[in-house]
Amino acid sequence: MDEGSSGKRVIHIGLPELSEEQLIEIGELAQETIIDYVFDHLTRSEVKDIEVTMRINRGETLDLEIEVYLEVPIFVKVDVDKLIDEAVERAYERVETRLREIADEGKDKA
Repeated sequence: MDEGSSGKRVIHIGLPELSEEQLIEIGELAQETIIDYVFDHLTRSEVKDIEVTMRINRGETLDLEIEVYLEVPIFVKVDVDKLIDEAVERAYERVETRLREIADEGKDKA
């Protein structure tokens, strides 16, 4: 998929037990990271549509599901799939770092 295409990616990140505020913070961090990454590589006029959706599933483990939809005009020469993969990977790294910080904060309180 190159020019004029769109893509969706979903990743699951196992999360520890978190408060509602922490869940919202993690979701917003991932979303902001993805959007910032895309706009670091493309101008606003090169993005026809972008949508980042977060879902939190509570089961045996807590999962953060990230879905990214990115559409660019046909004249924009970019590998949309690769850009989405890189943005999601960056979001995963930032979320992982924040989860470690939260875990460390929990140890300090114990």
